[in-house]
Amino acid sequence: MSALTQRTPEHTSKTAVVSKALLRSSELLGLTAKELSTVVGLSEPSISRLKRSEDGAPLTGKSYELALLFIRLYRSLDAIVGGDDSVARQWIRTDNSMLGGKPLNRIKTIDGLAHVLAYLDARRAPI
Repeated sequence: MSALTQRTPEHTSKTAVVSKALLRSSELLGLTAKELSTVVGLSEPSISRLKRSEDGAPLTGKSYELALLFIRLYRSLDAIVGGDDSVARQWIRTDNSMLGGKPLNRIKTIDGLAHVLAYLDARRAPI
């Protein structure tokens, strides 16, 4: 087992926090389990297990890293919309010419997730 995937108490605690933040962020953005599963690279049954799990068991490796990026996306968007979740839900599902489509469709690929995140970061902290 690699150092990244070992189940130490500290790792389990971090994974549980990330899992909870991921599920809460997706809930606030109105994502379905199917949509979330595509974003973080897990199956729908794994998302269900994640919801029932207390230690965030299904989140490891790449899905853990994608979850961190998704949480960061949510936090950036939340800051831009001033905490208005209804505006954030609308934004994620509305065509955006700067992103080349709906943000929800773009974040279903790693490249798209990185692009949307860079866009939000630029909007959040303009120079």
